[in-house]
Amino acid sequence: MSPLRPVPGGGSAEQPRCPVGVCDGSGWVELDDNTAKPCDCRQAKIARAASRGMGTGVPKRFRGVSFERKPICDIDPFLLRPVREYVRDVDGSLDAGRGLWLAGDVGTGKTSLAMLVSLAAEKAGRSVAIYPVTRLLAEIKDTYDSQNGGSYMSLFRKLCAVDLLHLDDLGAERRTDWVLEQLYSVVNERWQDERSIVITTNTLDLDALREQIGARTVSRLLEICGEPLPIMGDDLRLKSAG
Repeated sequence: MSPLRPVPGGGSAEQPRCPVGVCDGSGWVELDDNTAKPCDCRQAKIARAASRGMGTGVPKRFRGVSFERKPICDIDPFLLRPVREYVRDVDGSLDAGRGLWLAGDVGTGKTSLAMLVSLAAEKAGRSVAIYPVTRLLAEIKDTYDSQNGGSYMSLFRKLCAVDLLHLDDLGAERRTDWVLEQLYSVVNERWQDERSIVITTNTLDLDALREQIGARTVSRLLEICGEPLPIMGDDLRLKSAG
């Protein structure tokens, strides 16, 4: 049974809207006996609070991405179909632990598509952590090397707990045994807990990627995300510049 608490009295400060439409935005549902129980939105609020300060957030350049705007509107509609389906039911996708793997050459729009997915998750009230993989590895290393009080296990728990982990440009990092260990640890933990990952890679060659990030990590990503979705075509950034 959910724990109860007295309903706070006095004042009526305006609360944000409840994402599930049940409480008044406070995270608590008032009961007839003047007690309250946690709303279904409360755990999501706790997760979002825990993920604040993680990663880059959606960068300013990608805040306006949509299926109707360039570069995404220039991508083959057939290739966009799985992404549209994922975004259309982003809560169901995240609850099921489904991911997306977007692969293709530089400038084909895969990062914009991944950012669109992360934006949809944010707008649905879900917790999201966005990392270029090189930055993620630098932050993990910083918990070892710096005197800033950062805790590796604290960062690791947050990486594993967010609703959506967005890893950009996987495979561009320098390969070392330490890098292989870190990537596998995070991906494997999320696989075990059935939590979603969206990733972008510049290669569709799975054998090359196994060599770069490890066969075990690729295997787990295939189970979470399914086969890579090929985002092929010309460099859309060069086309726009022309």
